[in-house]
Amino acid sequence: MRRIGTWIALGGLLLTAAACGGGAGAGGGGTGGSGTPKAQSLSVGFVAEPANLDFTSTEGAAIPQALLVNVYEGLVKLGQDGKIVPLLAEKWDVSADRKTYTFTLRKNVTFTGGAPFTADDVVFSLDRVKSDWKLKIKSQLDVVDKVEKKDDATAVVTLKRPSNGFLYTMATRLGAMFSRTGVADLANKPVGTGPYVLGSWRRGDAIQLDANPSYWGTKPPLSAITLKYFKDATAMNNALLTGGIDVISSVQAPESLQQFADPGRFQTVEGTTNGEVVLSMNNSRPPFDDKKVRQAVRHAIDHKALLDTAWAGRGQLIGSMVPPTDPWYEDRTGDYAYDPAKAKELLGGKTLNVKMRIPNLPYAVNSAQVVKSQLAQVGITADIEPLEFPARWLDVVFQQGDYDLSIINHVEPRDMGIFADKSYYFRYDNPEFGKLLASADEGTEQQQTDDLKQAAKLLSDDAAADWLFLFPNLIVAKKGVTGLPKNAIAESFDFTALAKQ
Repeated sequence: MRRIGTWIALGGLLLTAAACGGGAGAGGGGTGGSGTPKAQSLSVGFVAEPANLDFTSTEGAAIPQALLVNVYEGLVKLGQDGKIVPLLAEKWDVSADRKTYTFTLRKNVTFTGGAPFTADDVVFSLDRVKSDWKLKIKSQLDVVDKVEKKDDATAVVTLKRPSNGFLYTMATRLGAMFSRTGVADLANKPVGTGPYVLGSWRRGDAIQLDANPSYWGTKPPLSAITLKYFKDATAMNNALLTGGIDVISSVQAPESLQQFADPGRFQTVEGTTNGEVVLSMNNSRPPFDDKKVRQAVRHAIDHKALLDTAWAGRGQLIGSMVPPTDPWYEDRTGDYAYDPAKAKELLGGKTLNVKMRIPNLPYAVNSAQVVKSQLAQVGITADIEPLEFPARWLDVVFQQGDYDLSIINHVEPRDMGIFADKSYYFRYDNPEFGKLLASADEGTEQQQTDDLKQAAKLLSDDAAADWLFLFPNLIVAKKGVTGLPKNAIAESFDFTALAKQ
């Protein structure tokens, strides 16, 4: 949902299935009868199940959330602090003109199919982004001029121009490494180099990831992870309360946290994400092709009241497409103060009827009810139509652009650039915005910060969308589960550190 990368699921960006070989009860501590350590597994609850497992052709954050870093790895990845760290590349060097990146690859890495990972796979994977990927976000690697193999352990990427965003992009799904012999059925059979492999997938229920016995790095503490998918927040909460799952990956009913207040049984982790919950407006058709109408919407929303009502006050008001974890963040919540009278003035006494097509996800449904009520106070009647997510929402809203208003959590990191694509579902078209992004990417570090601050201001001034709140990273787990990520600032839910005491 860039990307949306449920975006999408987002929230963005997931019970235990005994038949899938795992479950909360499948892996306690202790030893087996032979005295060897007993295998441990963990079950994690999620929302927004992937439609398939191919994130090269299917939009949304649900697939990379499950597979990136866990099954597929890139040359680099994002650390919890947002810094880029080595993964399949043990190091890299950048030329003086900032156009040539030389990656030194780790040795003795193999894909789960048995093939060795070499520079040939780097060339294959990055060339394939241009030739075979179907997602709009693939344009982020248009800056790449060529990818070459120097030797089996060295890959060289030459850019058309200097790019501040290239290495960061390589830490997203676009930088995932694929086997030259493992892309025949990506929708069902992912082949990566990661610490986990696909064990089983019971559609509509759960995905099980099993520890990769031939993993090149530190072996994961768990023998299996089960991703259990729920459409109902109450059902997911009940599953944790009754022992059906070990972890709620993203709380979908923050007002219910009191149920997990017993520190002897549960723990709560609260941090931040880069997921902007966006009130999207279709800039290409009436009434939101009129800037004054978009501005009226922004003035009509009481964001503090919305956050308190829709998400129990959890999260942060930011007012832009830039989260506080990015260096160019500025608090833009004051750009459009809550002012119903100003909203009515901008509408010029007109009343409007609009279609608000939203994903059937809790944060979107809850937020839509508040938005509907607040818009009604200024003369805008919004008809809410929940769409099954991801399939129906992606088809109707994201692909066809057949909507007036929508609400989605854009979870991909540093994704302000999606507004530069006028074919993207916002249908926003301002050449000046694109020029600022291009200048930011090619300039110095300070120029990048200055230009992106200006770009965020331009988006806000144009009321290209409204930013309801920054989605919190809110996890509840059984006591004894360790390695839970405090912040969710990458596309993946990294399972590699999860363990049970």
